[in-house]
Amino acid sequence: MLIGMSQERLGELLGLTFQQVQKYEKGVNRIGAGRLFEVSRILGVPVDYFYEGVNGQQGPHAHLANSVQATPPILEFVSSGEGLQLSLAFMRIKDTRVRKRMLDLVKTLAEEPEKD
Repeated sequence: MLIGMSQERLGELLGLTFQQVQKYEKGVNRIGAGRLFEVSRILGVPVDYFYEGVNGQQGPHAHLANSVQATPPILEFVSSGEGLQLSLAFMRIKDTRVRKRMLDLVKTLAEEPEKD
């Protein structure tokens, strides 16, 4: 999503179905080193991009310990589908006054108590 490539397109480039790509992304299926290298090449990122946050831990389950750690809220938001879509749409607003009004609207909505 960050580079504007669909799972379907990535699957085509890898010779896979988009369902197989989804399974890799969700961690349902494991991805081999060769395939991971190919994905990194297609996406234009270094292989270690996929290991962000995995450092200093040793042992076969080190990646699990790191995944349990809290993700900073801003990264969690931008990584979500809604957060990414909102961020991309907001960046396309060229008028600074409109951007300011949108920001004020979101802040106001965030302050309102939930109604049942």
